[in-house]
This record gives sequence, structure tokens and C-alpha cells, in this order.
Amino acid sequence: MKNIYIIGVGLIGGSLAIDIKKNNPDMVIHGISRKDATLETALSLNLIDKKATLDDIEHADLVIVSIPVDATVTLLPTILDKISDNGLVVDAGSTKEDICLAVANHPKRRNFLAMHPIAGTEHSGPNAAIPGLFIGKTNIICEVEKTAFKLQEKALKLFADVGMRMRYMNPVAHDKHIAYMSHLSHISSFMLGKTVIDKEKNERDIFDMAGSGFASTVRLAKSSPEMWTPIFKQNKTNVIETLEEYIINLTHFKELMKQDDFDAIFNEMKDTNYIKDILNGMG
Repeated sequence: MKNIYIIGVGLIGGSLAIDIKKNNPDMVIHGISRKDATLETALSLNLIDKKATLDDIEHADLVIVSIPVDATVTLLPTILDKISDNGLVVDAGSTKEDICLAVANHPKRRNFLAMHPIAGTEHSGPNAAIPGLFIGKTNIICEVEKTAFKLQEKALKLFADVGMRMRYMNPVAHDKHIAYMSHLSHISSFMLGKTVIDKEKNERDIFDMAGSGFASTVRLAKSSPEMWTPIFKQNKTNVIETLEEYIINLTHFKELMKQDDFDAIFNEMKDTNYIKDILNGMG
């Protein structure tokens, strides 16, 4: 691979650019964005070597699509129209079913690899890009059997070299599981932030009492609404299901509080401490 085109040079696209370039200095990284200012920033940060447009994609060995998932669904067929027979398009979206369906019958479906690198921070834009973001992170690959083997082989090596470990899953299962492991935590963080902000209108000094626990729990509320609203929309059914289960648990906790049943509360928290073992296993 020589020419890599990144559509959306933000946190994910920019971080990929840093590590790919580090491992492959001879590769030329091209940036594509709706906003020229984004590309100027990416150039100034040395995330990309050149600016490009969608019409240049015919020269790409690899196109990485890292834009909001609604835009990916709309734009992906056009990108595949333009890719050469020897080029590969990958996306980094946090939902997979709608994206895969958007190109299911495309004549160049073999030139597309659906993936979701589970990595990131609450920051966005080119300035958020950091080296080493993907070390030890899981990259979910969907419908790998529909991608030409020689094309996927090169791409998967490229992503393994930046530290990712590959896991294979169908799009429906991915969207269901990610609703629990990512989408619900973002909603919880947004709503915790909203609750505190609403309260702060009457109690101006509430933030003076905010410690590290609050900061870590509400961290995801700083995430981009432009990115997360389309994710919630595309994964609506699964997100609603996870919310209903979460609300049941919250309501149960509230009822235990009302009943002064703190032994039950202790036991529920103790049982939930098992999450430490699960997360240690993931590490």
C-alpha cells in the first residue's frame, strides 16, 4: 500500500494516520474533509501529507472512512463507486448493521471491509489525535467473508501493526453488544451531566464539590453530539432495550433506598464488584 486516503481526519482518523505513518514512512497520507480548515489543521499537525477530494479516491490503495455514521451510510456507495478494483475501503463506525446494508448489493462490495476499532477519548477533531491510541484495543471486523481476501489481508496487517487485536462478529450482534458496552455508558454520562447542570442553576457552588469520581463518570458527556446522535438513531432498537433494563435497575435501587434495605444495597454492590475481574480479564 502506498496511497492512503482518510475521510474525516479527527480523533480516530488522525490517530490512525499518526501510527500508520510511523510504521510506514513511505506511505502518503491524504486527507479529505467537508471543511478546509480541518485539513489545514491536519496538515499543520503533520497528520496528513496532502489534501484531497473524493474524486482523487481512484488513486487510493486504502480509504479509511471515519465520519459520523449517518454520513457514512450516505457516502459509502459513492466512495465504492470511485475506488479502483485493487483498492479497499474501510469504515470505523460505531454501528455496523445499517452501514453494511448500505453497500450489501454494491458491485464493489468485495472492496469494502466493515470494522469498528473500539478506542477513543471524549475529545474530537484533528487536535484530539494521539499516538498509540489503538495499542491493545479490539477491532471488530464484520462480514469479513464478503471482502476480497488479498485486500483484507493487507489492511488487517496494517491495523495489527498499530496494536489492534481483531475480533470477528456479524453486524447485528455487534450493534446489540455495543449498545451495552458503549452506547449506554455515553447516555448515562450525558444524563448525569444534564442532571447536575439542571441542579446547578439553583446551587451555583455544586461544582466546587465535584471530585474525581464525578469527573470520571461524566467524562463521556464531553463527547461530540454530532457523532453520537446518529449512532443512537441507527442503533435505536438496541439502545432502547438497554435503557429499559438500566431503568429497571435504577428503579430497583431507589426502592431499596426507600425501604431502608441497605443490606440488599450492600449485597448488590458487592455482587457488581465482579466487574473488576471481568475488566482485568479484558486487560
